[in-house]
Formats: sequence, structure tokens, C-alpha cells
Amino acid sequence: MSDTSANSNLDQRTIEENDELDSNRRKSLAALATAHHHVGAHLKCIRPTEDIFNPEDPKIREDIVRMIIQYLSDEGYTASKMTVYDEANVKWHEREERIVEVKRLKKAILDGDWAEVDKLSAKPLVKNHKSFLYAVYKQQYLEYIEHQEIQKAFTFLNRRLKPLEHLQTTSNEFKDMCYLLTAKAVHDAPSFKNWEGIGPAREKLVEQFQNMLNFENTDKDGSVYVPPNRLLTLLRQAVAYQIEFSRYHPRVSPRVNTLLQDYTSFVIPNAVRATLTGHHGNVKCVEFIGEEGREIVSGSSDNTLRIWDTENSKEMGILEGHESRIWDVSSNKIGTMVSSASGDGSIKLWDTSKHVCVTSFTEHSSDVYSVRFHPGDNHIVTGGYDKIIRLYDVSAGRLVKTFTGHQLSVSKTIFNPLGNLIVSGSKDNTIKFWDIVSGLCIRTISSHLGEVTSVEMNSSGTLLLSSSKDNSNRLWDVRMTRPIRRLKGHQNTSKNFIRACFVNNSLIAGGSEDGIVYIWDQDTGEVLQKLRGHTGMVYSAVWNQKQNLFVSCSDDKTLKTWWYDENIPLEL
Repeated sequence: MSDTSANSNLDQRTIEENDELDSNRRKSLAALATAHHHVGAHLKCIRPTEDIFNPEDPKIREDIVRMIIQYLSDEGYTASKMTVYDEANVKWHEREERIVEVKRLKKAILDGDWAEVDKLSAKPLVKNHKSFLYAVYKQQYLEYIEHQEIQKAFTFLNRRLKPLEHLQTTSNEFKDMCYLLTAKAVHDAPSFKNWEGIGPAREKLVEQFQNMLNFENTDKDGSVYVPPNRLLTLLRQAVAYQIEFSRYHPRVSPRVNTLLQDYTSFVIPNAVRATLTGHHGNVKCVEFIGEEGREIVSGSSDNTLRIWDTENSKEMGILEGHESRIWDVSSNKIGTMVSSASGDGSIKLWDTSKHVCVTSFTEHSSDVYSVRFHPGDNHIVTGGYDKIIRLYDVSAGRLVKTFTGHQLSVSKTIFNPLGNLIVSGSKDNTIKFWDIVSGLCIRTISSHLGEVTSVEMNSSGTLLLSSSKDNSNRLWDVRMTRPIRRLKGHQNTSKNFIRACFVNNSLIAGGSEDGIVYIWDQDTGEVLQKLRGHTGMVYSAVWNQKQNLFVSCSDDKTLKTWWYDENIPLEL
């Protein structure tokens, strides 16, 4: 057999092996995606908001520390456990000292040992509680009056009570205390006609002190019973909550392999769930509002933004104010604010509850093609026709910094997940990485043969996804700045702007000029799914992890949400 024939057979076997691997991969993904059934959105579940517990509460902090110490001990991290325990024990020791002081102060008040009370009142335990100090001084004063020690009472009134007169419990209380200097008994003054006497008044004062500090339920030595595996139990409960309130339920209990991200069902949409109509021009951009994604915002060539209810697909409001098409939209994480970039050269910030514009930025000289909120929600980054990238402080309402270096229009600007870098794509065929602090371009990718229309990063910031008019989406290793995979099959050659995104960190989805939403396997680059339904080019498809839904926007003036319909066979 000739070398040529042998090489040909080898190549054929390699192709067949690769085809078999790809086929097995598709079958595996299909099995994973169909192992869920749709239960819909849970509209009345309790949200894990900050008001459930206060992380600044000392008791909550101690509980967290105790659970960490228990976990370190159970896993054999003895040195780490002792380090945490020693640091925490300092605070517990300080609290022990405070508890002792509390008991001393209570006893001194009940015994009428006012010298001891004065000594303890000078400590942080009491001295910052001016209202309680006033109550202590008032008790001492009334006892002087009761014992007819008028001169001591007069001196005490001027030296201790007069500076705290503004804390009196009634408008005439201090006036009545002055009157007592000439009265026969405490009960002669209207403010004190119900005074119970020295003993009961001291007990009432101690009760007031006890309620104020709420120390009675605090343990003495910091040793509190922690149920076994408490931290792991809470984590399992958290994951179970996430699974229970997801739109799709797994048919078999899943094995979660990371706790750094919320659980999300792996589904591959295969059908249109709803079509959202109302715009009078092509819909250039779309975004789920906030991480929860309970609403959708879209921007159109009809110069408006529209807000839609994700669940029932109804239009909730129209945001008007731009004088030209909307190129891009972005939402902050909590969903209270939306930012829009327009052809009129402005960026607007909108209140999503009131549907009104709260701020406008007009530093761009022409079309603004991109806007994106910072992970911390306090800044936005923009780019457009004037080639300049701008960073704005949303809270202060001002321009913070500009970044120059692109030779042509900036089509897309994003932040990396850590928020210390800006990544930009441009019509000059390049992708640039910018250090926010220094304002310098620290890296440039120049491998695309056409205009870059989109850039996105995965949740860990290790992968970059770019879209270009060279008819490709490309996956990049951010650390090495090297291409990993080229995704093809769609069309992106002439229209602004076809964009793509990551889905569950395992799939990639994007728009196309042929009117199809494409879904690729991130690991192989294969097209897994083609979602047909739009009658015009699809500019963008966006995924929301909480809702387990796609939404796409199109030249046909509509948006469509996409879901996995288990009644339709999933053909990859």
C-alpha cells in the first residue's frame, strides 16, 4: 500500500472518529437538556433580599464565624480554625468584659451607689447613650429631693441635668424639677405626681437599661451550640431553594458542581414562547432588566424604549425622550435603572419604576453605539461614532474618564466581571483591553478580518466572545490572548450590529442576517440549534439565567422570547 493511500485511510478514520465524538457530544447535550420539565415562573416566592437579615448585626456575624470554625474543624483545617477562633475570641472577650460592666452598673443603681454609677457611666457602655444618662441623673436628683438634700440637689441640677435639658421626656419636666427645690415632696410637681418612690424607680431604671442594651440573651463565654454540619446544611438549603424556584425542574435531582454561581437548569430553547409587538421600527437592542429578569427592555429605530413583562409579555411602559434610534441598552443588577445609547449622541438613565428619564449625558459628538453598567452599578461605559470610550459616574452624574486609541467607531464596550478592565470592539477590526485606573490600553487583538460588532465575557472573565463582519464569532482565552474556537454558520457581513452572548457558560447564542437565532456548543463550536421565527435579520439574542429564557430582537420590529417546549422533539 502506498504512503498516499495509507495517509488517506488514516485521515478518513480520524474524520469518522471526530464525527462519532461530535455525535456523542450532541446526544449527551440533548439528554441533559431534555431532563427538565417546565413549571413556569414562581411569582409569589420570597426573594432573598437584604432585609431578610442584617449582615452587620453582631449576632449574625458571630453565627457566621461559628459556622466557619465548625466547618474548618470538621474538615481538619486545624491551624486555620485556630486563627479564625483567636481573632474572633478577642471580640468575644471584649463582649465578656462589657457583660461584667452591665451587671456592675445594674447592681450599683439598685444599691444607690451613685459614685460607682458615675464611674461606669464614663465608659463607652453608657456614655454615648445620652437619654439613659439623663434618666440616671434624674433619678439621683429626685433622691436628693426625697431626702431633703436641697443644696446637693441644686448643684446637681445645674451641673448634670441642665446640659441635658433637651432630653427631657415632657415639655415641662425640667421646669418641674426646678420647682421641686422649693416644694415639700417629689409628688408636688405635676411631672412626678405618679413617681413610685426610690426603690421601685431604681428597678424601673435598671429595666430600662436592660432593654436598651439587650444583653440578657447573650452567652457568657462565646460557646454556643452549633448544629452539626450547619454551614453545609444552609448551603444545601440555598441550592434547593434555587432549584425549586427555577422555571424548569430537573426530573432527577442534579449534582451541583459549583457554589460560586446560582443553580440554573440546562435547557436548549426550541420554540417561540411569545412575540412582543409594539415598536414601529426595527428593534436594535434588548436586555433583561436586572439579574432577576422579571422585565425586558428594548430599544428601537422608532426612538423609543419599551418595557415588557417577561412572564405575560405585556407592554408595561414606553420611555420617550431620544431624538434618534436606540443602539444599545443596559440595566443595573437590581433592575432599578436602565441606560440607553442613541443616535442623537446622548446616553440617558431611566427609572424603571416611574418610567422617566433621570439623567442625560451629551459628551459624545455623534451616534452612541454602546452602553454597559459596571458590575458595581455606580458607573457606565459608552462608545460610539466619535471613536472615544467614556466612563461616567452614575451617582455623581458626571464624566469621569475618556479612553482613546481606536481608529474607527467603537461598536461595543463592556466591563470584565471584576470591574477593573474595559473591553471594546471597533469598526477598525480590533478589540482593546483598557485599564480603568490608568486609562491605558494594555492589550489589543487584531485577528478579525472585519468590523467587530460585539464583545462579551463569560461570568468568570476567562473567556471572551467576539462577533465580526468577517462572518464569524470567535472565542478567546483572555489570559493568553489567543483564539480558541471560531463559530460559523450564521451571517454577519453588512448590517450594524449583529451580537452574540454566552449562555450558561456552556452555550453561545447570537443573531444573524438570515433571521435565525443560532445556538452553538461552546466546547466544539458546532451549531446545536437554529431558532426560526423572525421575518427579518436578528440583531441580538440575550439569555437570562434566572428566567431560563432567551429574548431576541429583529429587523421585523418584534421581539421574541424562546423556551424549551418539551412537547416538541429537540433535534440538535
